[in-house]
Amino acid sequence: MCGIVGVTGNKNAVNILVHGLQKLEYRGYDSAGIYVTSDKGPDHLVKRTGTIDNLKKALTPEIKGTAGIGHTRWATNGVVNRANAHPQFSQDDRFYLVHNGVIENYKELRAKYLKGVKFTSQTDTEVVVQLVDHFVVKDGMTTKQAFLKTLGLVGQGSGYAFLLMDREEPDTLYLAKNKNPLLIGVGKDCNVVCSDSLAMLNVTHNFLELHDGEMVVVKPHSIHIQDKNGNPVHRKPFHINMDDKDTGKGPYPYYMLKEVNEQPNIMRKLTTLYLDAKGKPKIDHKLLDKMNQADRLYIIGAGTSYHAGLVGKNLFEKLVHIPTEVHVSSEFAYADPILSKHPFFIFLTQSGETADSRVVLTNVNKMHYPSLTITNVDHSTLSREADYTLLLHAGPEVSVASTKAYTSQIAVEAVLAKALGEVKGRQIAVDFNLRHQLSLVATGMQSVIDQHAKINQMAKKYFVKSYNAFYLGRGTDFYVALEAALKLKEISYIQAEGFASGELKHGPIALIQKNTPVVGIITQKKTAALSRSNLEETASRGAKTFTIVRRALAKPGDSFILPDVDEMLTPLLSVIPAQLLAYYTSLNKGLNVDQPRNLAKSVTVE
Repeated sequence: MCGIVGVTGNKNAVNILVHGLQKLEYRGYDSAGIYVTSDKGPDHLVKRTGTIDNLKKALTPEIKGTAGIGHTRWATNGVVNRANAHPQFSQDDRFYLVHNGVIENYKELRAKYLKGVKFTSQTDTEVVVQLVDHFVVKDGMTTKQAFLKTLGLVGQGSGYAFLLMDREEPDTLYLAKNKNPLLIGVGKDCNVVCSDSLAMLNVTHNFLELHDGEMVVVKPHSIHIQDKNGNPVHRKPFHINMDDKDTGKGPYPYYMLKEVNEQPNIMRKLTTLYLDAKGKPKIDHKLLDKMNQADRLYIIGAGTSYHAGLVGKNLFEKLVHIPTEVHVSSEFAYADPILSKHPFFIFLTQSGETADSRVVLTNVNKMHYPSLTITNVDHSTLSREADYTLLLHAGPEVSVASTKAYTSQIAVEAVLAKALGEVKGRQIAVDFNLRHQLSLVATGMQSVIDQHAKINQMAKKYFVKSYNAFYLGRGTDFYVALEAALKLKEISYIQAEGFASGELKHGPIALIQKNTPVVGIITQKKTAALSRSNLEETASRGAKTFTIVRRALAKPGDSFILPDVDEMLTPLLSVIPAQLLAYYTSLNKGLNVDQPRNLAKSVTVE
């Protein structure tokens, strides 16, 4: 949600800020703005609602500088308009601030400290920048002192990332974070700030992570970090081995299509990275030893990651024979659940910054339970704060609708389940030729993707003119049905639901009307006949039905046939046509596939 960029020490500050904001469009936004300045010329504040293209059109040649800050805003406090867009500024035009997150006590702070101050927006952000100005002007504090005092007043309950500029110090950036991501990029003769490294890979590949409660002063040739107690912090930068070109769409019209097409190669990459030539998992023995001591696994995720966790539950229970629970992070965080004596927690998150999941991890750490984060982003918050990390190695996922992260999470869960099963001496795990199966999966994925024209026609026939749709399945097919329905509703705005087939007669069948699209996913031999029977029940009530079926279970008249792979891994294949059906439905409806309304890629507030 929202995006922050900043730069100091580069004459191309405007271009750097705009390029960074464009790279952060995936996070979701409804307005954008920049503030730029230099010690040799005037400063400029430009804000626009709508797309970054609207902002670019307003950037006339005289708008330039050597330092600045920028922001893409997703409205929380205050409606979508230019006044509420960031950067926000103080009443005397001295201080400028961009902010991600929500300030929970902003009304109380405004009432206590800012009576009589002229506000120009409805935002909680403006309260913060006005507070800094108040403490400088009224109390004679330095900017740093005022910023620190304001941070203390905001409180630990609020999640925030702040980037502040003082027009009297045109080369200086002040920043701080709590529960929201923020990075410092170490450049050549300049430094940058961003909420995601993707924004600044054209400037540098070396970044410093910030921890909660730290405050930083950044100048063109210096970076000074201090902890919440005022002690200096020395931290070495980490290197991101990724080309800025990797974050582009290449020949594809949308990121989502690019990311769907990348999945076969990601399966091959994960096979090489996590399995040796004989198929032996390459997993840290310390992690396996700790997991081997657990009496129950708890998988925590949100949205697509939660659905990947449901598939993971099946893998762990079959290959490891360990009870496994899967929980929605936002619910688990405040549920006060009864845990087993020796729990082990697995966090699934594409970004590694999911706020709800982090709340759970914070509680887990307080109770000293062991944890693992499976994420796509190294050095992310959940990666840093968990005991162990396994990376997805999927490359940047930009489209809001997650595709390759989902399949990568399942593949990594499969590797981990096989490794732990072998440690426990489970013969089913020893015999499971995962290397061979992932090879079949990769080939099968490509086979499905190559049939994109057929899937496009299916989308036109079944979904484009529909207002609602249903996916049905049993067992792991039900788990995929949930993910398939989520993809469709996310980017096509069709009211879509995934149901366990056997639950139809317990209520959902009342929703079936003439021409309602109903998709049956059938990959599990044990329940195939039952699933077909349930699908027929909807057809007899006028539904337009079609099937996604594993080849070994196929019958004449089935709509889409999947290549055969082990039943435990069929979700890796059956989700591909569902992803493409959602893509082509959105495309044929003339919608923005990558940036659906009201959604953000990385949910960094609860």
